[in-house]
This record gives sequence, C-alpha cells and structure tokens, in this order.
Amino acid sequence: MIFRLYFAMLQFMSRLPVPARWTQGLEAHGYVRGIITFPFVGLLLGALAGLVFVILQPWCGLPLAALGYVLALALLTGGFHLDGLADTCDGIFSARSRDRMLEIMRDSRLGTHGGLALIIVIVAKVLVVSELSLRGSPMLAVLAAASVAGRSACVLLMYNQKYAREQGLGNLFIGKVSGQQASITLAGGAILSLLLVPATGIFAFAITLVAMLILAWLLRRTLGGQTGDTLGAAIELGEVIFLLALL
Repeated sequence: MIFRLYFAMLQFMSRLPVPARWTQGLEAHGYVRGIITFPFVGLLLGALAGLVFVILQPWCGLPLAALGYVLALALLTGGFHLDGLADTCDGIFSARSRDRMLEIMRDSRLGTHGGLALIIVIVAKVLVVSELSLRGSPMLAVLAAASVAGRSACVLLMYNQKYAREQGLGNLFIGKVSGQQASITLAGGAILSLLLVPATGIFAFAITLVAMLILAWLLRRTLGGQTGDTLGAAIELGEVIFLLALL
C-alpha cells in the first residue's frame, strides 16, 4: 500500500510517467494518506533536478547550471507549484475582499504581482544555488534536501487548517491530515535533511518550518484558510528559504 501511495503522490505532484497499474485501486479520497511520502517525492524530484546542475556545471558555469536546475525542476513538476505561487500572490496582493482574492486566484491569467513573484523566486534560486556551489557545498545533496524540505514543510498548511473554497484539489489534503500523519511527514523531512546535509541541514529545515508556520498564519488570516494554490506557493517558498538558511 505504501508504494501505491508513493507513486500516486509522484503522479499527482510531477509529470514523471507513472504506470497506471502502480496506483491501481487507490481512490482520490485516500490520497491524504500519501502525505507521509511527500519527503520522498521531494527527494526524487530534487535529486533529478540536482543531477542536471551537476552535469551542466563543468560545461557552462554556475549561473547557467543553476538556471538549468530551476528549469528542470519546473519541467518535472509541470510548473504546478510555480503556478500556485503566482496565483497566490496575484490574489493576496490585490488588496481586495477575501472573496475577490479567491476569485482572482482562480483566474488563469498572470497578473503583475504573480509575474513579479515568479521572477523573484527564480532569480533567488539561481543566485543562492550559485553561491552555495561557490562555497563548496555538496550540491546534489543540497538540492535534493531543498525539495525534501519544501514538500515536507507544506504539511503545516494542511494540518489543523481550513479549506478556503468549497471544492478543489487542495481539499484532498487541507484539514484532513491527522496529527500523526503530519508528525511522520515532518520527521521524515527532518531525517532526510540531516542525512543529506549533516552539518546544517536540520537547522535549515527548522528555519523552513518556522517560516511555513508564519506563512500559514498570514494566509489563514487573509484568505480564511488555505487552497491548492497556497500549498504550491509554500513548496516554492520553502525550497528558497531552506537554501537561504544554508548560507
């Protein structure tokens, strides 16, 4: 069962081709049980994108290799989380009513605030990845750990949270994750962060958790709860915060 859940989450959160038979018999309402596999989904996606950085770096230098990592991660996820970040920023920075914010977040068009958020996050990733590499960090492990941290910490926007809409993909997880599931997810993220980056990984993971708690509180106060878009935003911001904390 745990393997079916893992592949279901991998299928849900990425564009990797997962054979249908590997997730056979698992209904959508059971996806919440797969939350405990999020750290390991992040491990695979981060390792694959990190491998792109390691391969490109000797050939085209740090900035372009870092950009290659960012693009690889975006391609692996289909830009799913980046889209959530852009929609969230378009909504919450519109300075409108709660209902209007949620309406704006549903709009498929990219607004100014969403565009700025994408530029800032992508540039920040390129710069911090380049800097970490210059400092001699083990980049494959670091980049894998960043994806682990982002996907583990987002459980804080699910556990004991309210879904801000009546229906949507985020409703599969938000408000449905138990305390035990949240604890296992966070423990998995902490252990992997410690193993991948022994010296500072657990510190960076702790900083990421604190930032996600603050983000969850701010979004709940602004939107009245969480949505699938805010989960995507949390994953993207969690990755950046983890990498920055390693500096």
